[in-house]
Amino acid sequence: MKMSTLAVLFAATCTSAAAFAETTYTLKVAHFLPANSNAQRNIIEPWCEQLREESGGRLKCQLYPSMQLGGTPAKLADMARNGVADIVWTAPAYSAGKFPRIEAMELPFMLPTGARASNPIIWQYYEQYARDDFKGYKVLSVHGDGGMDIHTRGKPVARLEDLKDLKLRASSRTAAKLVEALGATPVSMPPAQMTESISKGVVDGALASWEVVPPTKLDEVTDHHSTIPAGQPAFSYTVLAMLMNPRKFDSLPEDLRAIIERNSGPALNERFAQAWDRFLDAAREKTPVEQLVSIDERAYDAMRQAAAPVADAWAADASGKGLDGKALLEGARTLSASAR
Repeated sequence: MKMSTLAVLFAATCTSAAAFAETTYTLKVAHFLPANSNAQRNIIEPWCEQLREESGGRLKCQLYPSMQLGGTPAKLADMARNGVADIVWTAPAYSAGKFPRIEAMELPFMLPTGARASNPIIWQYYEQYARDDFKGYKVLSVHGDGGMDIHTRGKPVARLEDLKDLKLRASSRTAAKLVEALGATPVSMPPAQMTESISKGVVDGALASWEVVPPTKLDEVTDHHSTIPAGQPAFSYTVLAMLMNPRKFDSLPEDLRAIIERNSGPALNERFAQAWDRFLDAAREKTPVEQLVSIDERAYDAMRQAAAPVADAWAADASGKGLDGKALLEGARTLSASAR
């Protein structure tokens, strides 16, 4: 009788363990760009497929592009924190004031152009200086948009003087400060609003990464695209992050957590970098050469000098909010310079 009872218990335990191992876990992944965007097609979808393959089908993603779960891009970080989404891909700067330390990576002329060059710097800065910004999240990736250029309708921008009286879309507070320092008027808005705003004359152009040009159809409403000298730091950056609800992460079985871990951090940043730079290069190559406006070294230096006060003002503002703004700025500059 005793042996029979043990056998039943053993069988029940094995059945329970097998059922647990076969349980499927679906991750709700939300972001602000269209489903045809580079980020979804070439990075997020393949990443999700990698999780599915390595887990034997136990980890799956349900994607919600274009804010399909509701709200605005500024609310994405909160959606991950509150569990509305399990994972979000967002720009921390959209949630103004909530991620102050990482803003140093968006300061004018701080980072080199290209995701392969900038992503390791951004990740290192996050690990050394900005972890406290992301308390309450499981951080899967912190990377950049490859650097922003100036895209305009009607008026080409080749010199500092060309920016006077222009209204340009800015993606963040830091980008807005840069636009203002260059003599133009910043208008803050997410990528989804750029094209219509330019077509209606609300703004004259945008400070934006080439990565958003095709999916937002920015190339259909602009006819001039300013490019900086090769090898020089970009005008500005938008830092982007993939953030997971920590309670969701902790609720997963240990083996599934390990799969997410090894496919995140530097590994996910590298995935972003490879696909990002290919897409940036392709977007530029598709642009008619007559639409590309070269900013020469002298004009570039003038723009850089005009923007110089932005970084010091940012550091002072950060210090006024209880952070060591000077240390954050110097840390960002040191990491950026060491990578050149």
